[in-house]
Amino acid sequence: MLEVNQLQVAYRKQAIIPDLTLQPLQQGQLVSLLGPNGSGKSTLLKALAGLLPLKHGSVRLNGQNLNKISFEQRAQHVVYLPQSLPASVHLRVLESVLVAARASALSADAGQVHLDQVMMLLQRLGIEHLSMHYLDQLSGGQKQLVGLAQALIRRPRLLLLDEPLSALDLNYQFHVMDLLRQETHEHGLITLIVLHDLNVALRHSDYAVMIKGGTLLGEGTPATVITPAALADGYGVETRIEPCSRGMLQVLIDGLQAPVR
Repeated sequence: MLEVNQLQVAYRKQAIIPDLTLQPLQQGQLVSLLGPNGSGKSTLLKALAGLLPLKHGSVRLNGQNLNKISFEQRAQHVVYLPQSLPASVHLRVLESVLVAARASALSADAGQVHLDQVMMLLQRLGIEHLSMHYLDQLSGGQKQLVGLAQALIRRPRLLLLDEPLSALDLNYQFHVMDLLRQETHEHGLITLIVLHDLNVALRHSDYAVMIKGGTLLGEGTPATVITPAALADGYGVETRIEPCSRGMLQVLIDGLQAPVR
C-alpha cells in the first residue's frame, strides 16, 4: 500500500505541490497520473522516488515511512524511470538489463538472475532481437523499451514511470500497457504512470489521479475521473465521453473551452 499524506514540495521557494493527500494506492493497481503540462506530475514522481526533498508530509510504502530511510534503502523498493533517459553508454542491451537486475537487492540473490529471465522479458517487450545491440545505437523508442525492461526486471514494490510511451508508436503503446498491467497484477506492484493520452488511461488503468497546479482535481476509477467537467477544469477543453465500436469508453475532443463572458 502506498500512502501519500499532506505532501508539500517546493523548488527555489516556489510551491510546486502545495498540499497533496491521496487515497491509499493498493498493490496490484496500475494508476494513471493525469494533468496538463506543468501540473506537478513529474515533480510528484521524483518526490516519491526520493529525488526531491519534501517540505512537509509523508510517504509510506507498506507501512514503512520512506522519508526515514536512506536513498539506497528506498531504491531497493522503488524504481523510477524518468521521462528523459540518461545518455546511452556503450553497453549491450542484454548486459544493461542484467546489470539492472543484479543491482537490486530484491533480486533475492544476484546469482538468481538468470539469462533466460532477461531474454523472456526482452521477448515480451518485442526487443529480443536487439539483445546484442549497443544502447548508443538504438532509436528513442527502442531505448524507452530497454528502460522499461531494466525497471521491470527489478520487480520493485513501487514502479514510477514518467511518460514511458512518448517515443512509441500506437501498436507498441497498446502492447506495453497490456504488459505493464499484467506485470502489475501478477507481481503485486503499485505502478504509477504519467500519461497524456486520456484514452490509454481509460482503457488500461485500474485507478486514475488528476492534478493541476500540484492540487488534486480528482481520483478514483478512470471513468469517474476522466469526465467532461474534469477535463474542462483541468485542460480547458470541451469533450464527450462515448463508447467506441467495441463498447469501451473513449474521449472525443470537440475543441477549446469557450471563454466565459
